[in-house]
Amino acid sequence: MQEWLVLVYKLPPEPSRYRAAVWRRIKSLGAIYLQNGVCVLPYGRDTERQFRQLRKEIEDCGGESFLIKGTLLVGEQNLIELFNAARDEEYAEIIDRCEDFFKEIEMETESRHFTYAELEENEEDLAKLEKWMKKVIERDFFQASLAEKTKELLQECRTRLDEFADRVFVCEDSMHKKPECMES
Repeated sequence: MQEWLVLVYKLPPEPSRYRAAVWRRIKSLGAIYLQNGVCVLPYGRDTERQFRQLRKEIEDCGGESFLIKGTLLVGEQNLIELFNAARDEEYAEIIDRCEDFFKEIEMETESRHFTYAELEENEEDLAKLEKWMKKVIERDFFQASLAEKTKELLQECRTRLDEFADRVFVCEDSMHKKPECMES
């Protein structure tokens, strides 16, 4: 049986930036809201530490909070499904961005825009996607269904970027511009 951490908190209505900051922090941890001011994470040393730190921040902002550790008597599978649905939403966003990345590489290839500047821009875009993926994986406590597909698409992004880089190197390093390097 899975152990859970439940953070119950209440913040003053003003300033609203405290509420927004707490909400962003809870989302970044991968916690699920059961209702307003009540969120849950699977128990672990890291998740306990993170919720304890957040609890202190809430109280430093003039709020109240309680941190509870325990097991569910009923509904655990439903809760796990909520976690997986939340992660699959994040994976779906990354998948969409991978598709955009493919289109960008394809467009630059068709227009023969093989420059170091374009390569650098695409490398930065892929690095952002990989960093985002790493964060989602860290909060994917129950191996959501879209995880593998997303990993495969990111690997395909890396492969396509490498192929694009090879063409950039050929075109940028050649003394005379070859026909395949000329912009159309």
